[in-house]
Amino acid sequence: MVTNKMWGGRFARGPASIMEVITPSIDFDKRLAVQDIAGSKAHARMLAMQQIIGQADCEAIIRGLDLIENEIADGTFAFSRALEDIHLNIESRLRELIGDAAGRLHTARSRNDQVVTDFRLWLREACVRADQGLEALQRALHGQAEAHYATIMPGYTHMQPAQPVTFGHHCLAYVEMFYRDRGRFSDASKRLNESPLGAAALAGTPFPIDRDVTSKALGFARPMRNSLDAVSARDFALEYLAAATIAATHLSRLAGEIVQWSTPAFGFVRLSDAFTTGSSIMPQKRNPDAAELIRGKTGRVLGDFVALATVVKGLVLTYGTDLQEDKERVFDAADTLELSLAAMAAMVADLTANAEKMRAACEPGFPTATDLADWVVRVLKKPFREAHHIAGSIVKVAEDKGVSLDKLALADMQAIEPAITAEVFKVLSPEASVNSRMSLGGTAPARVKEQLHHWRSILR
Repeated sequence: MVTNKMWGGRFARGPASIMEVITPSIDFDKRLAVQDIAGSKAHARMLAMQQIIGQADCEAIIRGLDLIENEIADGTFAFSRALEDIHLNIESRLRELIGDAAGRLHTARSRNDQVVTDFRLWLREACVRADQGLEALQRALHGQAEAHYATIMPGYTHMQPAQPVTFGHHCLAYVEMFYRDRGRFSDASKRLNESPLGAAALAGTPFPIDRDVTSKALGFARPMRNSLDAVSARDFALEYLAAATIAATHLSRLAGEIVQWSTPAFGFVRLSDAFTTGSSIMPQKRNPDAAELIRGKTGRVLGDFVALATVVKGLVLTYGTDLQEDKERVFDAADTLELSLAAMAAMVADLTANAEKMRAACEPGFPTATDLADWVVRVLKKPFREAHHIAGSIVKVAEDKGVSLDKLALADMQAIEPAITAEVFKVLSPEASVNSRMSLGGTAPARVKEQLHHWRSILR
């Protein structure tokens, strides 16, 4: 067995055979090829500008990297596990293409600052993709909200009917959640947008490099100020994973509601054949598989966050090969989140709401009991705690008689509180309840229209 000629001058013998299995990262970090080439081009140009390498060598390096980029794009590049990672694979091929000039590219840098530069560039793009996926989902939800801004459905607390709301209002709640998710990815992108390139192995370099030049060339806001932090920090990856975990949790909540709403017991929505599957034994089944899969994938994204946090928590400064575990976790979470967002956006746009079922579900459970209590406060001038007791007593009578509050006889209400008049029936229907919720952010259709207008201006 021979040593790796790219880095093995220190060693007389090659690594144990098991190292050939555990060490290579090329199987997953080849996804960083575009970013690695971009970083190398910026570094080469800076080295030439600073007269650390000659202009002819720089031009040869750039030409070679262009050829490699084309080979990777058209699928003809031969990745080798023997060369461990994306950096050595590209450098080896560059040497084949341009000869000894390739060896000058690694002047004043290390794989330590190289890989984390690549990783930050990749994650910056992943934040953009997450934002785009979230925006597409917001648009789908906004479309349903526009169609159903006045469609009445039960609102729940503790999974019990609480107060009537509109389906449009319910959809817009998720628009708000996913907007906050977009903000988290935006914040993460801003914080990660600092360049580690030039920190070298850990302590910087004696060569007269210009880190501002490479930082600007790669679109970073600035170089990182501390070389030790530059090569060892992975909080930017953890922050992305945290944002992804929260977004996946929101997706799971929505998926869970879709699963629930699509059951015959609810019947609030219907998913088309495009997003349901049948049973191998029960011909009547329409299983909401897409929603269930999205809900299930939340644990996977959370697991990626926990895994990387566990890797990082005990690491002393600076670099340890433990950090090789960072990319698989982030790649997996990004793939999972982006797929889930695309599936959810398509499913939300596809679903059909059943307004009749939603309205019928507002009959049981006395969801206008709070409206009754509010009427007693507003009209009869009772303290709310007393009004609450009166309304609760009336609900008990209606429950015993098996009728909804708006169908209960006035005399039955007056037996509890003699001052109640027939005017009370104006607030006891679900329609009246919804229309009365005119406070800012409330479910009244007029307020929902305001929310729709607000989001239309943002999502245009």
